[in-house]
Amino acid sequence: MDDTTRQAAEELVARMSVEEQALLLSGDGWWRTHGIERLGLPAISVSDGPHGLRKLQGLFGDSVPATCFPTAPALAATWNPALVREVGVALGRESQASDVQVILGPGINIKRSPLGGRNFEYFSEDPLLTGRMAAAYIDGVQSEGVGTSLKHFAVNSQETERMSTSSDLDERTLHEIYLSAFEMAVRASQPWTVMSSYNLVNGVHASENPALLTDILRRQWGFEGFVVSDWGGINDRVAGVAAGNNLEMPGSGAHNRQKIIAAVHEGRLPREVLARSASELVAVVLKAAAARRPGATFDAEAHHALARRVGAESIVLLKNEAEVLPLRAGQRVALIGAFAKLPRYQGAGSSQVNPIRVTQARDELVALLGAERVTHAAGCDDEGDTTEALLAEAARTAAAADVAVVFAGLPDSYESEGFDRRSIDLPPGHVRLIEAVARTQPRLVVVLLNGSAVSMPWLAHAQGLLEAWLGGQAGGGAIADVLTGRVNPSGKLSETFPVNLRQTPPYPDFPSRSGRAAYGEGLFVGYRHYDLRGIEPLFPFGFGLSYTRFAYTGLHCSAASFDADGGGSVEVAVTLKNVGAVAGQEVVQLYVHERAPALPGPVNELRAFGKLMLAPGEEGTLRFTLGPRDFAHYDPRLQAWSVHAGVFELRAGGSSRDLPLQAALEVQARPRVVRPTRSSLVQDFKPWPALYAELVRALGFANLLEDEAASATAGLTPEQVIAARKARVATLAFVNEMPIAKVPAFSHGALDDARLDRIVALT
Repeated sequence: MDDTTRQAAEELVARMSVEEQALLLSGDGWWRTHGIERLGLPAISVSDGPHGLRKLQGLFGDSVPATCFPTAPALAATWNPALVREVGVALGRESQASDVQVILGPGINIKRSPLGGRNFEYFSEDPLLTGRMAAAYIDGVQSEGVGTSLKHFAVNSQETERMSTSSDLDERTLHEIYLSAFEMAVRASQPWTVMSSYNLVNGVHASENPALLTDILRRQWGFEGFVVSDWGGINDRVAGVAAGNNLEMPGSGAHNRQKIIAAVHEGRLPREVLARSASELVAVVLKAAAARRPGATFDAEAHHALARRVGAESIVLLKNEAEVLPLRAGQRVALIGAFAKLPRYQGAGSSQVNPIRVTQARDELVALLGAERVTHAAGCDDEGDTTEALLAEAARTAAAADVAVVFAGLPDSYESEGFDRRSIDLPPGHVRLIEAVARTQPRLVVVLLNGSAVSMPWLAHAQGLLEAWLGGQAGGGAIADVLTGRVNPSGKLSETFPVNLRQTPPYPDFPSRSGRAAYGEGLFVGYRHYDLRGIEPLFPFGFGLSYTRFAYTGLHCSAASFDADGGGSVEVAVTLKNVGAVAGQEVVQLYVHERAPALPGPVNELRAFGKLMLAPGEEGTLRFTLGPRDFAHYDPRLQAWSVHAGVFELRAGGSSRDLPLQAALEVQARPRVVRPTRSSLVQDFKPWPALYAELVRALGFANLLEDEAASATAGLTPEQVIAARKARVATLAFVNEMPIAKVPAFSHGALDDARLDRIVALT
């Protein structure tokens, strides 16, 4: 936010009464803010997103026609931030054309379990991939003078009891997994707004959590916009204002406004806090008003073409035995499944877009291959139910063709905002359909339309497999492009696909129904879980095949060592070659592995990625820059990021489980001292040797301060020496792990509480 806009907002708010300031902090209905007519302050409009504009005509009427782009997992599967930025630009232009000032997206919550009902709105299980995609999306939208609302802040992983459940987790997990993507997007792209989530975090409502909304979001990350509640997400409105939640949506009329006014007049809410909250909101309103483009239009055909291009680049080729794909010239192709003609192309709930038009794979393949080469059998209805007659027809149609393509996936009733999935299985009718076709046609390709991972007990029956996600309004054309080879698939999985639900990190504790969701898996979400526990998933994070082949030929670091305390960086170059017969794109993934971790942590963590187009026989290099944060963990004692000195391995390749290139890097860092408190342990005083010695002596164990060899008594037998050493180790552990608050009692007052306080003060 520029200083001029901020100052203008503060001056405007200074001219307002308490009542007017309080009025601004609640919406005018469902989709608008309040204006202050006497001061010339306009209202602004907000609208649902994130994969397309959902501007409702009336409260519950149809939304305006808009381009329906592929949903978040598909965007993430491109691993192409530049392409996602293009989508953001298009969304910004459509928002301008509909006079919308803020689009409610992107959604960036981490996918803790594939059962999450809203996973189709979230990018990934990995914070880095999520954060980079979010930043690109925000940059694109806001380049068109339209704001974004980064959501849902924070730790919003389940739909079950979503307004009342507390997400309970340790501080390291909170920062390293669930806040990192938000931090990345805020620091890099400054969304105009951030949306607080429905849930509680460690027992405190996210909408009134000062640690999240003020300490972390504003003070640590430098967020400059305003915080808006999720719709109906306010608990205690006065506490929310005090914590940093600016705008309540939808508006509650006088109900909460009067509570704010009363709290100010009674001294429970400082007037300057109210004024600051109003100023933060008004600054964004002024910025949005200045950027409005009355009469703006957009090119619907160009946006549809973009949606098709993005959809094709998001498709992941998961299996291609006997090179069943791409389809060959002259082949007769049987398309099986209702989704071939009535595709599922977006999720259900508040993000549902009214598409300008929708393409279906059947028509697109007919256009590319000719009507005489394409047949179709429904096989099941659009909800996945089937009958023996439908299965028999599908089998006959498939048998008469050279190759069969079965369209399967998850209907709306299987995944939606508002509820979590009951299993990761496909509808039984889809499974029966795949198996029935496989019995008559060995050259079988399955195309999946779904918003998150599914199980595949039928996988051995399919020679080819495409993950096409929820591909937006042009998804049918995108699928046709990949099936026919017009586009060489380059998508990579943005989440791990497990064999079954039992493999997943939080199983069997997801979703929680007790009002408390215990994040017992900690840091080990997604591939971090599978790697640590040596579990072989169905398909690993970052996996994806191509119609060509790539060889990774070299990894080079700019230095053999790196000083993390110096604030510098290390350059990493990864070289690969297209050793196949067609041009294609490869996603290069760079992971970091700590050889001797000081604390338990993930085996590998994604730290950089890039995408490279190579012609057959061409070699190319991608370069990455790693800084101190890429080797750090969050230390709750320091309440800061910390690097432990040691050797790290840089590992590069085509997926989290395919990392053929490795290089060692020595990372130098000085230990960071944690200042002790009365809650600290005796061992926490080791950086202050004299104070540590005083505590140990007070406990009566001065002998532990002597050198072990010097303290040994001459003439002991070897067995006695071993026993003495064991006793010393046990005693030392007892002393070191004693809370210092217990020292006065253990010393019988020889070291009293006053002296203990002075010892703490001397550190």
